[in-house]
Amino acid sequence: MKKHFAFISVPAIGHVNPTLPLVTELLRRGHRVSYATGPKMVQAVESTGAEVVELPTEMPEVQQQKQFGPEQVGEMVQFFRDDIRASFPILQQRFHADPPDAVCFDSMTVLGRMLAEKLGVPGIALVPNFAFNEKFSLRDVLASDGAEFPVEAFAEFGRRIQEIGAEFGVRAQLPFGAPPAELNLVFLPREFQLAADTFDERFHFIGPLLGDRHDQPWQPRDPGAPLLFISLGTAFNNRPEFYRMCFEAFADSPWQIAMSTGHHVDPAGLGDIPANFDVRASFPQPAVLRHATVFLSHTGMNSTMESLHAGVPLVAVPQMPEQTANATRAEELGLARHLDPDTLTATELRTTVDDIATDEQVRTNLQWMRQIIHDCGGATAAADALETHLN
Repeated sequence: MKKHFAFISVPAIGHVNPTLPLVTELLRRGHRVSYATGPKMVQAVESTGAEVVELPTEMPEVQQQKQFGPEQVGEMVQFFRDDIRASFPILQQRFHADPPDAVCFDSMTVLGRMLAEKLGVPGIALVPNFAFNEKFSLRDVLASDGAEFPVEAFAEFGRRIQEIGAEFGVRAQLPFGAPPAELNLVFLPREFQLAADTFDERFHFIGPLLGDRHDQPWQPRDPGAPLLFISLGTAFNNRPEFYRMCFEAFADSPWQIAMSTGHHVDPAGLGDIPANFDVRASFPQPAVLRHATVFLSHTGMNSTMESLHAGVPLVAVPQMPEQTANATRAEELGLARHLDPDTLTATELRTTVDDIATDEQVRTNLQWMRQIIHDCGGATAAADALETHLN
């Protein structure tokens, strides 16, 4: 029997993109998908053929930060409160008139759990980062980075979110403090998950979902030269001093460089660009990784998984605590080198990239992880899990 799935996600590339191959697979099987997100990601969702429910959600500009303290928590509280008040009435109206059989919600949303409860339908969590359960939490992730967990600020955050839920007659809980959903689809392999042995049958580790992004056309300038791909992702990339350090490290080297600077940095303002650099605001990342020898990355989870899917070793320069946890885990598994961005030099950067490019043990480890990712099942396994859960 064909089902109607409601998807809800924050309008962030790292949260929406992993879900789109699953949406495509569900549509291919004849199910309906209604996808609610903010204007920034509407076009990407429309490309799948899903029905779009546009929300007013706009992600706040978040400053690069090494610690996650009360000030940052306060900003999150305000964002969630404003977003719930603006978006939940839209969701209620749309889906009361056109009820879904299940609500599939990004693990960072409060709205998804609220809607599932309001409608009395199953809630399924879509998890594009480390999963959390009763024994492993955001606090553990921050602790692995040495960051102090702001206990009192989060407690106040929880109380304020509960107040908002009460206004709408449902429970509202922090996305990283709520009990696990009935079904949790995690976009990484179990072998990469921290505290993996504490996760039960409610969690399906389906690996990264790249879809047709993996097949986008892209060719390096010189197919015969080793390619270094450099990117700090889409959020914390306003680092002109880092990009200039990369010029210093790799100018006149045997490497050809594809370097993404994001949309906050004008490449023309970086000074003279070395001849072996191709500098752009963005690249089709999975397509570039098909050709890359090394990925110099912030190690956001999406980028980390895409690199491992392609079998490309990582040199990690994380920009925030969550990325540091990803980098630490990748290094523990012998898949990466983790550098400290606060003490980094051009010499260390060059030496580390050259070293990992020729490390045979790292290559062996990458082959192991690449096979694990292939065996996770991806969008097919995720759609099977959804159908089984509802049937």
